[in-house]
Amino acid sequence: MEMFIDAVKDAGIDTLKLLPFLFLTYVIMEWLERSTGEKQERMLKKAGAMGPLFGGLAGIVPQCGFSAAAASLYAGGVITTGALLAVFLSTSDEMLPMLISSRTDSSVILHILLAKVCIGIVSGFVIDGVMRLVHYRTDERHIHDLCEAEQCGCEEEEGSILKAAFIHTLHIALFVFAISFVLTLAVEGFGEDAIRSLLTSRRIIGVFLTSLVGLIPNCGASVAITQLYLDGMLTGGQMMSGLLVSAGVGILVLCRTNRHVKENLRIIVLLYACGVFWGLILEAMGIVF
Repeated sequence: MEMFIDAVKDAGIDTLKLLPFLFLTYVIMEWLERSTGEKQERMLKKAGAMGPLFGGLAGIVPQCGFSAAAASLYAGGVITTGALLAVFLSTSDEMLPMLISSRTDSSVILHILLAKVCIGIVSGFVIDGVMRLVHYRTDERHIHDLCEAEQCGCEEEEGSILKAAFIHTLHIALFVFAISFVLTLAVEGFGEDAIRSLLTSRRIIGVFLTSLVGLIPNCGASVAITQLYLDGMLTGGQMMSGLLVSAGVGILVLCRTNRHVKENLRIIVLLYACGVFWGLILEAMGIVF
């Protein structure tokens, strides 16, 4: 019973922290759709080549809200795949509060943050470049497609932007809470000692395993990985591989808002591949933060 109550509390806190970011994102999206229309969308798409740069910088905010915001914007056709992954890779989620509260040296924190931002920006530009090179096309989509899927009523001219944004936010929040609750129970049931043993058995395998743990769409993943690193149980490469893919609930929001299942799977695989690739590079170089 105590585990159940703790899971409810943890899921509730994670969801509450997400609400302001989600609501603000949907307000902006509603305003873009109603105020600027197709002309503004074309301008955003033309400016999208620099998306990974801004995405990488925005993702440094120490919460998972921006990853959720980026997922919603991607589902609405506003940002590119590279920009989305730049946010996912650079977001610090709960890592930064953990490092600060543990009194980690400021230079170490700065190096980790800069590494994540640079990796996110570089990876985002490379991914967008490759997709343009192979002429990869995604289905044409618009912000109003997301609105129709959510049945928020925002297509009505007299409808309130705030009301439509609230309905979007409520739908996503309920989804995030339910999944976070289940994941929290699973992690607590598996046991922290078992996870610690699994991640630290071998250095190279540890990179792959830590990246898998980082993919868990819950803020607890970045907390666990950061704590293991602070305890000296993970190397720099292992730690980075896990934190790079720890996009918080961004993956959940992506799967909830973007109806293209195969596309979502490709993005998740790309995210995991980037985490493993950079983790192995750092491990081979013996980087210590």
